[in-house]
Amino acid sequence: MFRTLLLAACLASPAALAQNHHDHGGHMAKTTAQPAPKEPGQSAFAAIQEVVAILEADPATDWSKVNIEALRAHLIDMSNVTLAAQVNAEPIEGGMRFSVTGVGPVMESIRRMTLAHAATMNDVDGWRFEASPIEGGAVLTVRPPKADLDKLRGLGFMGVMARGMHHQAHHLAIARGGHPH
Repeated sequence: MFRTLLLAACLASPAALAQNHHDHGGHMAKTTAQPAPKEPGQSAFAAIQEVVAILEADPATDWSKVNIEALRAHLIDMSNVTLAAQVNAEPIEGGMRFSVTGVGPVMESIRRMTLAHAATMNDVDGWRFEASPIEGGAVLTVRPPKADLDKLRGLGFMGVMARGMHHQAHHLAIARGGHPH
């Protein structure tokens, strides 16, 4: 097998080899059209990368106000709430009550995310949100229009938190140094 590979390498013309590779500082790089990876490997990194690209492409970006670290902190909160929070869902008359708890930084993330989400989304599409801190986290009470009760039950806490496409604009506002809540 080794001899076959060696023979093939020897028979390949220098022009063919030069056509397929360029030397960049001692590193060989293929120039043939191959798909490049698109995913940066981690969702928070991808969100930051996307926002940075938007900011860099916008000549009106006020770099003195940009705060990518604030966006990073918010994405940590999102991760904590999504992956580490404990949720107790309780049906109530006309809606659901979600008691969301966690320990240490997760508890603080729960409070920030839940209280802000309730304030931002209250009365969107007729859904009513109330949130308040409790020991270990926060409680979120959601009352949708009667026709959406099954939807609410199906969505659960995380579906309610993810509902709507406001998060992307919210992330950009945070990165630009704003306080979107």
